[in-house]
Amino acid sequence: MPKDSKVIAANAAFYTAFSTGDFAGMERMWADDDAISCIHPGWPAIIGRATVIGSWRDILQNPERPQIVCAEPQVIVDGDSARVLCIEIVDGTALAAANHFRRVGDGWRLVHHQSSPIAQIVEQTHEEPSGQSRRFH
Repeated sequence: MPKDSKVIAANAAFYTAFSTGDFAGMERMWADDDAISCIHPGWPAIIGRATVIGSWRDILQNPERPQIVCAEPQVIVDGDSARVLCIEIVDGTALAAANHFRRVGDGWRLVHHQSSPIAQIVEQTHEEPSGQSRRFH
């Protein structure tokens, strides 16, 4: 079994709990300590288990919670830490997401989730006094 298969399974379980509104499942996904954090799109950083879990309770209990699908997951495993970088499709809008996991026993638990809109790429140039243009990023 590839070393990242359990991370992929944990990430899939996170999105299943999210998409089905399974608060108990979501709560089980997170590490059992205060060293966890979350940044929901448009929200400030949230730190600590009670606050993070409370934010998920509010989101999942909302009857108008968004529909979400995880696409293009890429896994990085580094010892007892792992990251999944992916695209979230939320009500048809693409967001960039990072899910950070810690190995706990023989499984993986979330310690950080962050999701934000993907900006439209616009190439900007600036004309130098010499007449040459310079690209900005």
